[in-house]
Amino acid sequence: MNAPILVTGGTGTLGRLVVPLLRDAGHPVRVLSRRGGRPADGVEHVTADLLTGAGVDPAVRGVDTVLHLAGGPKGDDVATRHLVDAARRADVRHLVFISVVGADRVPLAWLRSKRDAERAVAGSGVPWTTLRAAQFHDLTLTMVEKMAKLPVVPVPGGLRLQPVDAREVAARMVELALGAPAGLVPELAGPRVYGLDELVTGYLTAVGRRRLRLPVRLPGRAGRAYRNGDNLTRPGASLGVRTWEAFLAERLRQPAVEARGGAA
Repeated sequence: MNAPILVTGGTGTLGRLVVPLLRDAGHPVRVLSRRGGRPADGVEHVTADLLTGAGVDPAVRGVDTVLHLAGGPKGDDVATRHLVDAARRADVRHLVFISVVGADRVPLAWLRSKRDAERAVAGSGVPWTTLRAAQFHDLTLTMVEKMAKLPVVPVPGGLRLQPVDAREVAARMVELALGAPAGLVPELAGPRVYGLDELVTGYLTAVGRRRLRLPVRLPGRAGRAYRNGDNLTRPGASLGVRTWEAFLAERLRQPAVEARGGAA
């Protein structure tokens, strides 16, 4: 029987997509989270805290491949160091990490933490693969929804995003995990670059709302980096096929479909 593949963040947006793909490929999966979960066919759950390191060693023991998908607004560097130390002690053969496009160029604290996590993976002594992905459609939608609740929507000038579908990232992560360690692979982003105003407009049109817009200027070095497009992919990146418009149409249909189903 194959050794289980450990997935950190297996209950998150990306992890919930990755785990069934690994199962479909015939691999048992061990999901690491702080709260555990309900076991399923071929899926076991273990509890550990990556930020403190508690429980990480037994979670990693007996696995050959680790997919490190867990992340947050801060502490990714600390969590990753705990994981790679445990992976090294357990003789893990392949550590696969999801990072963010622009981690090496945009001077924000959470991106610096992600960059430090990348360095921890690369310097771990464990064979590794790192994929930098653009912002998921899901996170873009959350951001736009919050902005649209304001009576006047602030729109930072020059801010562009290249959102990617989480399902396409999940498929790529599984492909990388089942392959040989490859180091830093080409970035993955969506098929189109959008100004933030375009994303807001698309959402407001889809939900039938109107809002006043207020152009604002992002200050400092981070603002300059975003205006320069340092958060966008560089030449040679891989591009997904699912657009923001397609994602939005599907997502905004779901509540209506579920409501009709519940009323039947």
